[in-house]
Amino acid sequence: MKEKDQAYDKHWMELALQLAGSAKGQTSPNPMVGAVAVKKGELIGSGAHLKAGTPHAEVHALQMAGDMAKGSTLYVTLEPCNHMGCTPPCTERIIQSGVKRVVIGSKDPDPRVSGEGIRRLQNAGIEVELGVLAEPCDRLNEAYFHHRRTGTPFVCLKAAITLDGKIATPTGDSRWVTGKAAREEVHRLRHQYDAILVGSKTVLNDHPRLTARVPGGGKNPLRVILDSYLRLPIETPVTDVETAPTWIFCTNHADQEKERILLQKGVRVIRTGNGPRVHLAEVFKRLGNEGVISVLAESGGELNASLLREGWVNKVIFFIAPKILGGKESPTAVEGDGPQRMGDAWALQDVSFRSFGEDLCLIGYPRRGKEEG
Repeated sequence: MKEKDQAYDKHWMELALQLAGSAKGQTSPNPMVGAVAVKKGELIGSGAHLKAGTPHAEVHALQMAGDMAKGSTLYVTLEPCNHMGCTPPCTERIIQSGVKRVVIGSKDPDPRVSGEGIRRLQNAGIEVELGVLAEPCDRLNEAYFHHRRTGTPFVCLKAAITLDGKIATPTGDSRWVTGKAAREEVHRLRHQYDAILVGSKTVLNDHPRLTARVPGGGKNPLRVILDSYLRLPIETPVTDVETAPTWIFCTNHADQEKERILLQKGVRVIRTGNGPRVHLAEVFKRLGNEGVISVLAESGGELNASLLREGWVNKVIFFIAPKILGGKESPTAVEGDGPQRMGDAWALQDVSFRSFGEDLCLIGYPRRGKEEG
């Protein structure tokens, strides 16, 4: 493809990406998808997938284009589906519309789709271009891609820390490490993830609601609490399931009477075995099987250390406040034993930064393997 044509395709794919991203937090367990139809350099149709079970982005764009879709180019951030689900196959809608060329950002990893949508379009005589802005298209649906490939949720570890890495004072006071703008961003993140994960210690110390309080109302995620012995009090904000659903993972050593009361309140209690503590592998396998594709871990230092040590963390978001707390007894974001060598530290890649008021936000992805010296 000529350089001019590449720039042309990227321009329209960027618009499709913007449309897809506008539905963050609304489409799970489906991916976010945007589509635009273009003819003779003019936009004739656009759309985004807004919610699972509703029409896909391609359908919205082609409905807007109407008869003008014939001979047009359709830009779509993800490979069109070629199977019957809650909605008919998008490939058939594209073929019927008379589209001449389809430009795709990402190939869908779902085995029901992967490559089949492309082949169906090509067999119908439609020109297909794959991989335009593939990296940002892949990143947009990082949770969906991970779940389809592994069967377990994509886990993002979120923490708010001082410059010296503290998350609270020795007394447990953590209100507030960061400022208002950073805390508002956390609520937007909660809206975007399927579930929030915490340990029982976080609930006992902070009495959180774990809801997404965003302007105009947000989607409250599933609250997942690891409480091996059901130490949580019966009456606490997270056991109010009218606000959001709550699942508590415990062991077979947990009190059965307390479980009965929690079940009556509508809390789901899941026992995971006879060990001294809940096994993370069982938790994430169960969540993945239940269609939870993304988890925001807002846990304390010990659980964070376990998540990292066992390799469950796929992404890290740290909000860093311009404060120095100090104190040997002040808890840190990641505790546990930790590695003995600096070269064995969990290094991040693809690091980016944002600012929220006076606070800095660092986003990165744990690098697999050891840091090279």
